[in-house]
Amino acid sequence: MSLLYALLIGAIAGWLAGKLMKGGGFGLLLNIVIGIVGGIVGNWTFGALGISIYSGFIGDVITGALGAIIILFIAGLFKK
Repeated sequence: MSLLYALLIGAIAGWLAGKLMKGGGFGLLLNIVIGIVGGIVGNWTFGALGISIYSGFIGDVITGALGAIIILFIAGLFKK
């Protein structure tokens, strides 16, 4: 069940990050991967800064999307 939850959160977070960032993302599969990795990055970043975002499903999506945006921003820096 947790793998399915991570895939669902990753898909939503990756899609949301792709819509918010220039370029619209990298397709469904890569957006899911970016969203999952974004969740890890977001949890680590916010934990290190002592920031707590909503708990539950909405908090996980927000954290994943913000982490994915960080990843997409960094990828954009290397793309140039």
